[in-house]
Amino acid sequence: MFSHIRGKLLERTESGVVLEAGGLAYEIFLPPCVAEKMSAAPGEEVALEIHAVLHVEGNTGRFAFYGFTNTVEREFFEALLSVASIGPRSAARAFSAPMSRIASAIDRGDHAFLKTLPGIGQQKARDIVAKLQGKVAKFLLIQEAQPAAAPRIPDFADEALAVLLQLEYRRSEAERMIRTTLESAPDIADPETLLAEIYRQKASAST
Repeated sequence: MFSHIRGKLLERTESGVVLEAGGLAYEIFLPPCVAEKMSAAPGEEVALEIHAVLHVEGNTGRFAFYGFTNTVEREFFEALLSVASIGPRSAARAFSAPMSRIASAIDRGDHAFLKTLPGIGQQKARDIVAKLQGKVAKFLLIQEAQPAAAPRIPDFADEALAVLLQLEYRRSEAERMIRTTLESAPDIADPETLLAEIYRQKASAST
């Protein structure tokens, strides 16, 4: 099953878009916050990351496609799907606020905020925090920035650098954050801890 699509936008629907690619038309569901960011008009080319789900009904099955503007958004959607009580439709509806805001609420254990998301009640909010708290560092770092190019960082930090580049930080800025963080916390030795510390330093710097 494909994980990326590029094609002509045929129409926008209430729940997403219809793209024509390779002579076929694909209906793709977009989470609300993803749909809000899409400014393309019918006839323009659109590229999306795809998560495909097979829905089985009786003896038949059909695929549903969920679209995202980058791989990190898709990974966040897939993280929500790892919660046993959250299905694809629920995850798409809940993804109605910016990813970093939802991730921050998960990291803080903010059930009150999570309950404001469509389809998320008290129990699902608890399930999300129980499953994902402490595992969402890279989703906290989404920012408006652009990529570029530059020097070396320690080998174990390559994964953290790749995440920051996916989030559209300039390479020079991403490497600077990594070096600054490792200088202030030299005991860090894995990418997840590094990303969490980068987020903590950014959060304290902005308060």
